[in-house]
Amino acid sequence: MSDEFSEIKKKLEEHEERIAELEKLFQTKPKDIQKKISIRKFMLSKNPKNESQRALAVGHYLEKYEEFASFNAKDLENGFRRAKESVPRNINYEVIRNIQKGYMMEAEEKKEKKKAWCLTNSGVKYVENGFEQEK
Repeated sequence: MSDEFSEIKKKLEEHEERIAELEKLFQTKPKDIQKKISIRKFMLSKNPKNESQRALAVGHYLEKYEEFASFNAKDLENGFRRAKESVPRNINYEVIRNIQKGYMMEAEEKKEKKKAWCLTNSGVKYVENGFEQEK
């Protein structure tokens, strides 16, 4: 009977250990689950006024929400289409205008053998401030 009792005691201890491990899982807070905003909603929330601002907003979305290190003209064009925005006739011209204003810069490496760009800090701030200059 004592062998039976020790076997039951051993099983009970194993169950207690497993329960303790499972309880630890409930004590840790789950990560906040955030639904990624769609590029369409992002564009509507930023309300860009012209093609240069729209190109900047698309670039910002690609960097922030899709974690692109850099983007090329094809990426921007795809972003415009997914946002249901008309694609500028010359995306490169809009990028050049943003580079001249200091909102974008050329990336160190090409992407898919094409010139690539990224936003500057001032470009990020400009988009996040709703296209208002900081005072």
